[in-house]
Amino acid sequence: MHRSYNSILPCQNKMLQQRWDTTYYNEHRRKVKDAAPMVDTKAPPTYMHLHLKLKKLQLEEERLATIERDNRILLEKMSYIMRTRGRIDNRNNYEYKSLNREKRQRELLRVTRENQEILKRINMRKPEYSVQVWAKDWEENQKFMDSISAFPKDWWLEEENQKDRSKSRQKEQEQKRQGESRSQEKREEDEQQKQKDEEEEQARQQKEKEEEEKQQKEKEKKTPKKEKKQKKEPEQKKEPEQKESEQKEPEQQKKQSAQKKEPEQKKDPEQQKKEPSTLQEKENTNTQQKEESSHLEQQKETA
Repeated sequence: MHRSYNSILPCQNKMLQQRWDTTYYNEHRRKVKDAAPMVDTKAPPTYMHLHLKLKKLQLEEERLATIERDNRILLEKMSYIMRTRGRIDNRNNYEYKSLNREKRQRELLRVTRENQEILKRINMRKPEYSVQVWAKDWEENQKFMDSISAFPKDWWLEEENQKDRSKSRQKEQEQKRQGESRSQEKREEDEQQKQKDEEEEQARQQKEKEEEEKQQKEKEKKTPKKEKKQKKEPEQKKEPEQKESEQKEPEQQKKQSAQKKEPEQKKDPEQQKKEPSTLQEKENTNTQQKEESSHLEQQKETA
């Protein structure tokens, strides 16, 4: 039933009604398609004589031909002049001579003389109005106006200047505050950076110490017990030798300081005799110190 044709109007045969309706519809579509428009929307016709202007092209060619002909003639003339001296002599030695020259000079001198006389009379004339008197009167009027007026002269300018000064001072104070705050921030940042660096150095040193301790422990584990005993014996021998050397050093220092503190007296013949003995003692002490140092070094090498 869904494929059967359903007409709008009632009918006896649906097949025939379907054919009639399709023919009516096709005829309607054909008429709509072939209907002539009421408004002409086509493009305007094109005329060749408007796009391709032959007369203009002809005139342009003629103009170019005349220019080429004139250039050729001019070039021939220039080449002829360069090859020969030419047929024209452009030198002109004619001197301009005027019959009315003297009269015009006299007239000019008369005019200049009259102008100078007029200028002299103007300069010699004294002024009727004195500028100095006007200036004094104006100053007096200004004083009277200042005494009468409720506000001083140019009071609005002074207020504007004061405002500008106050603004400039505020700006300077703000700039100073900002600079101080920035400097404090920089100092705090520097201190924090220093603390971080110190903490990093301490951590690095602790790590190095831990690594060294680990290495020593590993070496101690690897070394046998006999070697440990051999190492301990020379260390025990060195300890008394070091104590003896430490005891001798302060005694020698005391002797040297006592010799320096003695007052210098005049060298008598008896003192001159004693000096060589002190020198011998010094040499003996130096030799003893050298022998002791060499002895200690030999003991260290044997250990």
